[in-house]
Amino acid sequence: MKPTAPRSYLLPFALVTSLFFFWGFVHNLDPILIPHLKKSFSLSTLQSSLVDSAVFIGYFVMALPAGMIMKRFGYKTGILTGLSLFAIGSFLFIPAANTQLYGFFLAALFIIACGLAILETVANPYAALLGDPARSTQRLNFAQSFNGLAATLAPIIGARIILTKGFSDEELSAMTEVARKAALASEASSVKLPYLVLGSAIVLIAVLFAVIRLPEIHKEEGETDARSIRHAWAFRHLRWAVAAQFFYVGAQVCVFSFFILYAVDAAGIDKVKAADYLGWGCGMAFMIGRFAGTFLMRFFKPQRMLAVYSAINILLCAVALLAHGMITIYAVIGITFFMSIMFPTIFSLGIEGLGADAKYGSSLIIMSIVGGAILPPVMAQISDMSGSLQTGYIVPMCCFLVTMVFGFSGYRIVQPKAYA
Repeated sequence: MKPTAPRSYLLPFALVTSLFFFWGFVHNLDPILIPHLKKSFSLSTLQSSLVDSAVFIGYFVMALPAGMIMKRFGYKTGILTGLSLFAIGSFLFIPAANTQLYGFFLAALFIIACGLAILETVANPYAALLGDPARSTQRLNFAQSFNGLAATLAPIIGARIILTKGFSDEELSAMTEVARKAALASEASSVKLPYLVLGSAIVLIAVLFAVIRLPEIHKEEGETDARSIRHAWAFRHLRWAVAAQFFYVGAQVCVFSFFILYAVDAAGIDKVKAADYLGWGCGMAFMIGRFAGTFLMRFFKPQRMLAVYSAINILLCAVALLAHGMITIYAVIGITFFMSIMFPTIFSLGIEGLGADAKYGSSLIIMSIVGGAILPPVMAQISDMSGSLQTGYIVPMCCFLVTMVFGFSGYRIVQPKAYA
């Protein structure tokens, strides 16, 4: 595909980059929601992991329709559709809190996720294609760095709005059963404000996108339209990217979403302090890792960095699994630093060389985000059975093994026979 001229893609790139921040912010409220709803509805770890399942099943359901919307109507329509669903799902948190139904919260998260699936299907390839093709991975890592900024801010802000409101365990234990259930259910209302503000901000962003002209990426002369998803699937490196992204996203969700529960279990700290470590520690490390990775890719091949970072994370997962005390917190913070480059790097390597099949390839890689719905419940089940979230770290450890193999060899482009 032919990138737009430099003078016309700077503003679109800036606007699209803002989307990375917003979907990063809502994703990184999920680790706050999980312990909050777990307490409010007296859930098991496995039941609370349905927060992630609702989100990432939404990605799986909407990824292919998102690709079709983008192919049929273009990038701008895709962005506006995604933002609309994002805003609707955010506003639904208000009636969800009023009805105090866990299923309503999951439904609202699912709708948000459908919007995010469209946004990510559109924004990732759009950011990668707006400029010099030789720097697409570096450019996408830069845009994703603002996702890292959101990972820093969301837990810190969310914890002080959501987790600090409610009753202590001592106060709850002194209540009657009926009073305790009513008190826990009422805590769910603390989610109204952050999602009301978030939904309002998304509406404003949608208006801005509606009135500003976004350039389309035009085809090279002689380049044909994508034949089908099956046609794109013929590329070996795309299949590997789908597998690698499935396991990477599963690992990321396991690490971030269960961090607060993990920190309380492994290091014995309270939830608000754990949320601070999640924001200032994991979120900041994730953001710094993105910016540092963008810089280092000027000197090192992205696939080599992916392989080495994955190997380091396998070792850090072993520490998180076997050690005790604050060293486990520092190990997990290290994991977030080294996994920071993985999503955009896998994505850009996966769609590299696809030509007109890039839109379908993007949809398939976004579909693989369903790993975030499947693998956290596996980790939760292992944790419930063993009585410790530390045991569950065997799951992200195995995930990083897959991303390491992709970085060593799976990324290589092999021209399929159908293109011969």
